[in-house]
Amino acid sequence: MEQVPFTGGEKESLKIALDRHRDAVLWKLQGLDEEQVRRPMTPSGTSLLGLTKHLAAVEYGWFCETFGRETEPLPFDDDDPDADLRVEPGEIAEEIVAFYGRARAAADRMIEELDVESRGTAWHGATVTLRWVLIHMIEETARHVGHMDIIRELIDGATGDHARD
Repeated sequence: MEQVPFTGGEKESLKIALDRHRDAVLWKLQGLDEEQVRRPMTPSGTSLLGLTKHLAAVEYGWFCETFGRETEPLPFDDDDPDADLRVEPGEIAEEIVAFYGRARAAADRMIEELDVESRGTAWHGATVTLRWVLIHMIEETARHVGHMDIIRELIDGATGDHARD
């Protein structure tokens, strides 16, 4: 797992920090079967796969929509604020993990193309910089990886943010 450089540039450091948490998302899913990754583990229905779906949607939303780029259809619904966190019966883990991979790749293209001072318009209308989006997505991803830590431990006892060598 790559470490954030002690003396790296701003965009490089922010991107590596984000990637560390993104990689942990995928690690939390490794070695589990379809039932385990979609199993609701809280009264609100939180599951590993649901969190992955949510993180894919917000990667596309914050990095692509904010800066005027196209995305694939996203699972947001104004009438159902939890739609992007819920795994529908016809959705399978492989598809959601692939969705996360595509969202991450699209976000990476935006990060590469833009300067940290580049400005876009957030879904709520505020003007934001790529710097702000990177910081926000580090926070968002880290928060949900924390949820995934607990869920994974409840499922099979695995802990940590990456595979142990």
